[in-house]
Amino acid sequence: MKKLLQAYEDKQPEIIFNWKDPETEAEGWAVINSLRGGAAGGGTRMREGLDLNEVLSLAKTMEVKFTVSGPPIGGAKSGINFNPHDPRKKGVLERWYHAVAPLLKSYYGTGGDLNVDEIKEVIPITEDAGVWHPQEGVFNGHFKPTEADKINRIGQLRLGVIKPLESSRYSPDVSRKYTVADMITGYGVAEAVRHYYDIFGGNVMGKRAVIQGFGNVGGAAAFYLAQMGAKIVGILDRTGGVIKEEGFSFEEIKDFYLNKQGNNLMASADQMIPFDEINRKIWELQTEIFAPCAASRLITKDQISKMIGTGLEVISCGANVPFADKEIFFGPIMEYADGKVSLIPDFISNCGMARVFAYFMEKRVGMDDELIFKDTSDTIRKAILNIFKQNQSKQNLSETGFEIALKQLV
Repeated sequence: MKKLLQAYEDKQPEIIFNWKDPETEAEGWAVINSLRGGAAGGGTRMREGLDLNEVLSLAKTMEVKFTVSGPPIGGAKSGINFNPHDPRKKGVLERWYHAVAPLLKSYYGTGGDLNVDEIKEVIPITEDAGVWHPQEGVFNGHFKPTEADKINRIGQLRLGVIKPLESSRYSPDVSRKYTVADMITGYGVAEAVRHYYDIFGGNVMGKRAVIQGFGNVGGAAAFYLAQMGAKIVGILDRTGGVIKEEGFSFEEIKDFYLNKQGNNLMASADQMIPFDEINRKIWELQTEIFAPCAASRLITKDQISKMIGTGLEVISCGANVPFADKEIFFGPIMEYADGKVSLIPDFISNCGMARVFAYFMEKRVGMDDELIFKDTSDTIRKAILNIFKQNQSKQNLSETGFEIALKQLV
């Protein structure tokens, strides 16, 4: 596996598009790792301090993810080095998407990512730039549909991603019109845990869980895990967090989700623990399930060692590359965790949004909540089952998953 991984990491990306904003200090990159299948896909992120290496590593991650989620295309990523809280953000995104519009029309499909909202920013701004849909390049480069079929499927994709959820099984509050895009990635993170226990033995019911990050992914993962009967004992967010060793009830977790402001956990003053304090305490809580759903490259070896010492069984990654390794994939911290507990790799557990895109692009499909969410769940289950067929032990799941994926790419 490591030889395959090294060969994959060492291969240069096919296209690197570099952009410097004429009106601000913003700089952006679109990295197309390959045009496998005639196209490439990957979201757009924005953060201060982002660099080309981060975008390149995420493009390679996307290509691995597509071996699970489909369609069988290359990986790509866009990244903009700019403060997402700057009031000039909208103008930066408008100029960026106008610059990359030719790629988005031809062979590159994008979406939302860190600090860039799929529905409020990506879709309307790319439309203004003359792109039918942010995934138009995947249609043209990979699927090559007739014009009529392209119009139908793009219409399906447009409606499906922003479809308000109608079932209380999938939405914390149907009256608030949470969409498929809001909930699907966190749903996949939770479903990965459920399928893991079903396939490898055990049950999610009553298991204690710690959630890192409470944006769309972490918040939704907590909601669905609590709905399954897991006990959420701790939530760590960038503004602080909460701990309840006996576990928060499903209603309490639902209230946290409904009351969050943007991507921030909001709790009462007597519940909320300052960040520095909870960041010391949370790693020593007794827990079986850990869902890292914050930014990439945060989790240290010391933190994961403490969790292993408290009885950790499974990690379901909501964030891409959650471990504080400098390597693109499979650095020493990730390898350590993979050898000690069941580590479900990010390209399986957080593939929900990529799978939704594939679901709506591949053919005409049903648009009800159950069919959309079941498709993502079935995709994740199949990937975990493929790992189990090669490795029935509860360690080195990520190593096995990478080997299965890389044999398709190298």
